[in-house]
This record gives sequence, structure tokens and C-alpha cells, in this order.
Amino acid sequence: MIVTIGRRELLAALGGAAATWPLAARAQQPGKLPTIGFLGSSTLSEASPWVSAFVERLRELGWTEGRNVAIAFRWAGGRSERYSEIATEFVSLKVDVIVTFGTPAVLATKQATAVVPIVIALAGDPVGAGLVASLARPGGNITGLSSQSPDLTGKRLALLREVVPNLRRLAIMGNVASPTGLLEMGESQAAARALGLEVVTLEIRAAKDIAPAFEPLKGHADALYVIPDPIANTNRIRINTLALGARLPTMLGTRDAAREAGLMSYGPNNAELFRRAADFVDKILRGAKPGDIPVEQPTKFDFVINLTTAKALGLAVPDKLLALADEVIE
Repeated sequence: MIVTIGRRELLAALGGAAATWPLAARAQQPGKLPTIGFLGSSTLSEASPWVSAFVERLRELGWTEGRNVAIAFRWAGGRSERYSEIATEFVSLKVDVIVTFGTPAVLATKQATAVVPIVIALAGDPVGAGLVASLARPGGNITGLSSQSPDLTGKRLALLREVVPNLRRLAIMGNVASPTGLLEMGESQAAARALGLEVVTLEIRAAKDIAPAFEPLKGHADALYVIPDPIANTNRIRINTLALGARLPTMLGTRDAAREAGLMSYGPNNAELFRRAADFVDKILRGAKPGDIPVEQPTKFDFVINLTTAKALGLAVPDKLLALADEVIE
């Protein structure tokens, strides 16, 4: 089953910035306007700030929905079995370009078409996952942005140790069904062990695996490192609630996850990545070949600390760390 959003739901979720979007394009037959297929691997509520940034940048570049471009939004809700179904639908609709995010969704889209241009709004390691030949020369029908999450592991662990100085045993949760999740699982294990930490791995493949994964943690971990992934992001409130119940400080990959009862996050500014994705779409709609457009890496990173969660866990956050944060939640 494919999740399609309607006018009222879209406007309610995206707020005033979206209130003037012409949505008549949804009722038009594909082909009358250049059409962008937007495969949301998570949910509209999670990705609404990113969608707003994407559409706003399209407008700045001269593309207005319903006037000279159509956008077909589909949402998979973090359920990987829907990715192929949505990608196949976009191919049958003959969209001009597909935008998506998260390595599993990009892989499913790549399997659905080797012809329709694909723009990655964010994915952990496109080269390591076999999505592109190289960042400088992607080749094929895929280009976009790499969040390079595995490269951030060392920085995240260093920040976590500043707040949890007695950290000895680290639990690492990741979606091992995702190539990027599997890669970062290995990277984070290696980085943790290099710091002399004991490691407990929590392997998940679907949302139903999250709660059972916490069972072995009771008394066997001092903190939880969550590898960014559509499943983890979509279920971030559940993960943070379970972590608080187990009195585990969390290091997360997205700003939203830290805002919703996580302890801290460090990662790329996703809204900025989605703005840049619009630039890639613009180039493709104007005739550029995706294989000729180099994949970009993030230049802006967000560090967020949730003091409310820190206090609930009885943790004191050093002033020097608060001074480094882009956002402090109180």
C-alpha cells in the first residue's frame, strides 16, 4: 500500500510556508509538466522541515509547483518494503526525476530504474553502498548528497564522553539491513574499542525489533549510540523513551531526535542538504546528466544538547560543551 498525502494533510504539516503552494498539479496527468517524484523514506511529519526547505529552494530557482513543475509526494513511513513499490510507481508515471533519502530507499529506486535520474537528498556513503562509482564522477543515473555519517562516529563518541565521563560500556543500535547501517555499525564498534570501551550491539531490521533490543541492556551499558537511519528516525520518540526508562544517555544523528527527549545529537544540517538537493533537480530539469554532476558532502553540522534530558539522567553538561552547541534545549 502506498501512502499518498492530500492537500489538507500537507498544509497542516508544513505550516504557513506551504500555504501558498499550488497543488493542482497532483490532479494533472504526468507529462503535462516536468514531474518530480519525491520518495519520502520516513513520514511527512518527520520530514516536513526538509520538504519545506526543498520546495522553497525550488521556488528560488524558478520552479513553482502547479505552474511549471509538478511534485508527486509518497511516504513509506520507514517501512522498507514500500520503497520498491513507490519507486516502481514513479517509473510507470514517467516522472522526470526522483528525489529520495536514506540508502535503502535509494537502493530500491536504483533497482527500479537505470534511466530516470535519481537525486539523493542524503545518504550515508553512496560509494560504499555501490550507489555511485565515485563522488567526483558518479556515472549512471544517480547523483546528490552524501551525509557521510560513518565519518562522524569519532566526533560523536568524543562528545558523548564529555558528558558521560565514566563511560565504559557502549550500546550501539543500528539497522543492519541497510548497507550504510551495517558500515557504520562496524565503524562505531571500531571507534568505541579504540577508546577502550566495551561494546554491546543492538541489531534492528524493522520497528518491531526496537523494544526487544533494549532487554539485554539492563545493567549492561552506560550509554546508547543510535546510528541514523529512516527506521531509527521515524521511531526516535520510542527509542528515546526506552532509553530514558533504562537511564541511558543517547548520542543521536539528527537534531529532531535530540529535541524529542534524546540527550544530544551531532550530524549534518538536513534542511541544508535538502536545499542543495533542489539545486541538483534544477540542473537535471534543465538538461544536465546526473552521472556528470559530482556528489557533494555536507559543510554544515549541527550539535544539539537537551538539558532537560541531561537533568532527568542526573548528568552535568560542561560549560565548554554548551558553548559549542548550535542549540541547547531547556
